[in-house]
Amino acid sequence: MSVVSVSMPEALLEQLDGFADEKGYAGRSEVIREATRVLLAEFDEPRLENRALAATITVLFDHDSSSVEERMRRLRHAHEKLVVSNVHNCLGADHCAELFVLQGDLDSISTFVGRVRATDGVTRVEHSILPLAREPEVRT
Repeated sequence: MSVVSVSMPEALLEQLDGFADEKGYAGRSEVIREATRVLLAEFDEPRLENRALAATITVLFDHDSSSVEERMRRLRHAHEKLVVSNVHNCLGADHCAELFVLQGDLDSISTFVGRVRATDGVTRVEHSILPLAREPEVRT
């Protein structure tokens, strides 16, 4: 098995260790392997391939991270054919949320979600993807 070195903030490493202990994982590596499998499988959904899709993406970040808001604006403009709607909300004094509504294919949506997740300063990303039309019935 190959060895991979990963850098992360100390607070995240403490969370990782606590999670591994609490959930009964053998250690950090086992948690990271499982998280990697889940992330890679996330958009490997045959029922969504080759279909028109709608998606909502919710992004949370700290209010003090004004650069994140600017990067979200740039993403919206870079993917203007995909982004149907975008709303920014302040959630109290500490947090902000961006909500994106997308319409497109699975590859375009997964690329967009990946770019949002890769944005430095983003603390959480959640999404849902739905087909715009019913799945064709299979006749036997």
